[in-house]
Amino acid sequence: MTASLGPVNSRKPVDTAHRGRESRVTMDGASAQALDAAARTLVEARHAIALTGAGLSVESGIPPFRGPGGLWTKHGEPPMNGYQQFLKDPRRAWEERLSPSGPMRELWDALRAARPNPGHAALAELEAFGVLKALITQNVDDLHRRAGSERLLEIHGNATLIRCVQCVTRFGRDEIDLVVLPPRCPRCEGLLKSDTVSFGEPIPADVLDECFAESEFADCMIVAGTSATVFPAAQFPISIRQRGGDLIEVNPYESEITALCAHRLRGTAADTLPALVARVRELL
Repeated sequence: MTASLGPVNSRKPVDTAHRGRESRVTMDGASAQALDAAARTLVEARHAIALTGAGLSVESGIPPFRGPGGLWTKHGEPPMNGYQQFLKDPRRAWEERLSPSGPMRELWDALRAARPNPGHAALAELEAFGVLKALITQNVDDLHRRAGSERLLEIHGNATLIRCVQCVTRFGRDEIDLVVLPPRCPRCEGLLKSDTVSFGEPIPADVLDECFAESEFADCMIVAGTSATVFPAAQFPISIRQRGGDLIEVNPYESEITALCAHRLRGTAADTLPALVARVRELL
């Protein structure tokens, strides 16, 4: 897929102390004023996109990696050279993936049981309206796609797909014969691995380039379920704000990006995004 790009409108430089048109949402629910202001910003935007993170997946029953109850909090973080270990012994890596244990077993069980929540559906609806032009997600659970999002950029990959490390072609699980390990790409004979990006592995250039292209063209971004602290994803909202664009944060708590956000909707994505979409629908 290729991003459709055009000239970026020039606006005033970012002021990190920006508080203009600030919208707030209490923990008891989004206020009408806050939602209305955010909805107007979305409808008036030339090119609105979204960035989502683990908070949205948690609302579908998928445990986070860090923090209370996180997989790595309970089991310890995986090695930082995971990709290098895969390349050194891909057969063993595949055997561990097909017969997971410990935190990976817990994660795979959660992924199988998870279903898209109303937050996923709301973002798909914004895309169907033509309001949301692209969705960048840090999640690997395939829930955005299952909810109906089509212009989807999965910066950390998709756990349901298999990717060739050489030609970057992606395949569904049922397209690849796993009788012989490690499997090879049916197109170029390159080594196949899970599409999820491992520690130490470069983010595939096709996805990363599109993410940067979309963020450079965007003048508005919804930041939902993420504190936007992990790079390169954290760079996208920052660059949009630096060019004078608007950020709409949907998060129960303040985050490191809160100070840059013109609209701050305090609530869970599963509750707040459908309410935001309802206001957008009224304005269209």
